[in-house]
Amino acid sequence: MEALKLIARIADQQVAISADTVESVVEVEAITPVPLAAPHIAGLAALRSRVLTIIDSYAALEIGRSPREGILQAIVVTIDNHLYGLLVDEVVDVAAIVGDPEPVHAGLSRGWAHAALGLVEHEDHALLLLDPARIVAGSSALAA
Repeated sequence: MEALKLIARIADQQVAISADTVESVVEVEAITPVPLAAPHIAGLAALRSRVLTIIDSYAALEIGRSPREGILQAIVVTIDNHLYGLLVDEVVDVAAIVGDPEPVHAGLSRGWAHAALGLVEHEDHALLLLDPARIVAGSSALAA
C-alpha cells in the first residue's frame, strides 16, 4: 500500500511520520516556558490564535535537548483534540512510500524504541516511522 509520509530530521537521523497525522509544518519564533512541566515540554506558542504545546523531540526521545537557536521548525499534530508542535531540526520532504512498516530488529535506545512504529524504505534508505502520540507522551509513558 502507498501512503504519504512526512520526512524530517531529528538529531541527524531522518525519520518518517504518517502525513495523515500532520496538520501542518510551522516555524516557531517564541516559546513560553511552562513551570513544572514535564522535561520534554518545551513550552507554549501561539498558532493562528490557538495555543500550541511545543514538544522537545530530543527530550521525548531521550537524546538530549533540541537546539533552540533562531526560528525553529515544528510538525503540528492533533492528539486528543489538543495541538502539539514537535520540534525537528528540518522538514526534508513529503513522499509516497509503498509497503507496510517492517519491524525494527536493530537495538534502539529506549526513547527511539518507544516512539518507533517500524521501518519504512525511501530512496534506498531505511527510515524510522515514528508515532507522534508516543513523542507527545515522552519518556513519562515509559515509567508508567
